[in-house]
Amino acid sequence: MILSEIHVYPIKSVTGRAVDRAHVHPWGLEGDRRWAVVGPDGDNLWLGEYPRLLAVTATELPAGGLLLSARGLPDLRVPPADGPRVPVGFTGLDHAMLAAPEAHAWFTELLGVPARLVWLDDPARRSVDPAHGGLPGEVVSFAWDAPLLLITTASSRRLDEWIEQGAAERGEASAGPLSPLRFRPSVMVEGAEPFEEDTWREVRIGTVSFRVSELCDRCAVTTIDPHTYRKGKEPLRTLAAHRRWDGKTWFGIRLVPRDVGEIRVGDPVIAG
Repeated sequence: MILSEIHVYPIKSVTGRAVDRAHVHPWGLEGDRRWAVVGPDGDNLWLGEYPRLLAVTATELPAGGLLLSARGLPDLRVPPADGPRVPVGFTGLDHAMLAAPEAHAWFTELLGVPARLVWLDDPARRSVDPAHGGLPGEVVSFAWDAPLLLITTASSRRLDEWIEQGAAERGEASAGPLSPLRFRPSVMVEGAEPFEEDTWREVRIGTVSFRVSELCDRCAVTTIDPHTYRKGKEPLRTLAAHRRWDGKTWFGIRLVPRDVGEIRVGDPVIAG
């Protein structure tokens, strides 16, 4: 097996970017989800409720900060966060640092609701939730439940086959193939058998080892087309027919780094 893709999401819930290599920290990939968009009460403005977050491209600047782009809005350079610390509603985290006021205004205009951009100054402050497989000392950025999410191309292709088969049985046009980016993976692996990852407990990518903390239960975010921002029924309808147990649907696995180091597209992947 090989590592076929790496994706980094500079701001939680916005569009990710593909990279050829990434440094692995205890809390996740370099530059991944250190920023988040929250409401006035500090609660996360969730992609499932605000699909237009997918319109945002965020690029890290060499001196820190971000360049924000979205169709219909002027580009905005956001300096490194140096605002006051404010309460936020993330499990295991009580506060984060406010970005510059112009960033709040930009996201407020984009979403049509009051919004603020915050930065997680020290991701070692946030523990991986024990309810999602976290062990003492494990930490995570603004990502949900684990530092990395892994999916395999084989499982993605099998899901597309199931979607096409189901559509044919219902006499409908197929919604697939679906972009695997709907699942917001950190890493994608080529060469596994479909859903072989369900059985993995350890994964080694290049020289970096990871612990599988849990399988990933899927939410309504996966039903949003990353290009049109419209919601549909897939893939949750098909996952519910083939991959539903314990009242949830499942696709992919969550990883916690055991080591730090660099991973690169093309690295060998060993799992078991």
